[in-house]
Amino acid sequence: MCLVSSLAHSDSQIAFKSLYISYFGRLMRFVSIYVESTVVAEEIVSDTFLGIWENRKSLPEVSNFDAYIFSIARNKCISYYRSKQISTLNIDEIATDLFFHTETTPEDDFISKETIRHLNEAIDSLPEKCKVAFKLVREDKMKYKDAAKVLDISVKTLEAHMATAVRKLREALNLEK
Repeated sequence: MCLVSSLAHSDSQIAFKSLYISYFGRLMRFVSIYVESTVVAEEIVSDTFLGIWENRKSLPEVSNFDAYIFSIARNKCISYYRSKQISTLNIDEIATDLFFHTETTPEDDFISKETIRHLNEAIDSLPEKCKVAFKLVREDKMKYKDAAKVLDISVKTLEAHMATAVRKLREALNLEK
């Protein structure tokens, strides 16, 4: 929160650059779920940071910066589709490779490519809200409360989406409890 405070009170470009470095990759992964084009995703992420810069004086009022910045990005995605006159977005039609932007460890290398392919297929087959909830909580390590705020749903609804996602992934991968 020190960076946010520095950005808000002293218009620190160094603090802004640090925020950019910290959040760019995470926001790109998040926005990439909603839009297919990397160019459009980069544009939406840039617009998100522009919005942060333009509203930097109000940042001290923000209690949870993670939820705040992801909500801005989500709203920018919605605005993008509204401008394209697309009434709804079916995330189930978008191929998502959640492992594309991650680095593997030696331990991860033991997981076979076949298992990863099955996992990606299982994740892609999840209902829209389950898929996004799963990604925010498991990949972006968001707390349930924060992810619920980003998705504009209750924590109980998020818990239900996560339970459904985990159950369906277990079934798809034939894992026992």
